[in-house]
Amino acid sequence: MCELLGMSANVPTDIRFSFAGLARRGGETGPHQDGWGISFYEGRGCRSFHDPEPSARSEIARLLRQYPIKSRIVIAHVRRANRGRVTLENTHPFSRELWGRTFTFAHNGQLKGVKRLKLSRFRPVGTTDSEHAFCWMLGRLEERWGSLPKPTRLDGAVRELCAELHGLGVFNMLLSDSRTLYAHCGKRLCTLTRRAPFGTATLIDEDWRVDFAEETTPDDIVTVVATRPLTRDERWTDLAPGEVIAFRLGVPDGDETGAGAGG
Repeated sequence: MCELLGMSANVPTDIRFSFAGLARRGGETGPHQDGWGISFYEGRGCRSFHDPEPSARSEIARLLRQYPIKSRIVIAHVRRANRGRVTLENTHPFSRELWGRTFTFAHNGQLKGVKRLKLSRFRPVGTTDSEHAFCWMLGRLEERWGSLPKPTRLDGAVRELCAELHGLGVFNMLLSDSRTLYAHCGKRLCTLTRRAPFGTATLIDEDWRVDFAEETTPDDIVTVVATRPLTRDERWTDLAPGEVIAFRLGVPDGDETGAGAGG
């Protein structure tokens, strides 16, 4: 199984802290050594990095741990291959344009029979069941609307499509259209929200501790989504299998308190 990392924040936020913990799991403290990738949204633009090498030994990952790219939405993935060869084209996250927006997707799990689902104009470049599922989702969304719908309408459609894929196997997923970070729990996914009053956090996989009170303003809100907790001294919340949460500006849809803390 692979591991996922996502972030939603109300201000552009540096995710180096969380990414450092995830990267160690890519071949050092974890077995996920078959490639990795990360995507940072900057407004409607999206900056992505991929490498088929283990993230724990990747020079690109090392660069990103040192270079503070700030973003409101981030999706990252470390891969342990079970479907598809270890190649650049099979590394997540996958991205496609729809309605003038860059959609980004990463998945953990296996989906039995997903390649029997009929695709439209969106086609996989690689051979993973994950990319096929992503292309299928985009095709179904395009069938429903000819232009970008309001976020709340898209929320409902994403939930319906996730429910269909959930029925095919393990579907832990992160998806974004640059406005919203969607998280679907198929078997294992957890979240953590950092907001005032901020405290300290220590990574599980690396000797790195941060006092977020020194790195933030009182209005910052950051939610981190991960397959497994990344810190040892914070309270993570498990999502229920089949649950979908839409995060905007660091908070779930419907929570009006979001106007970041470090990730």
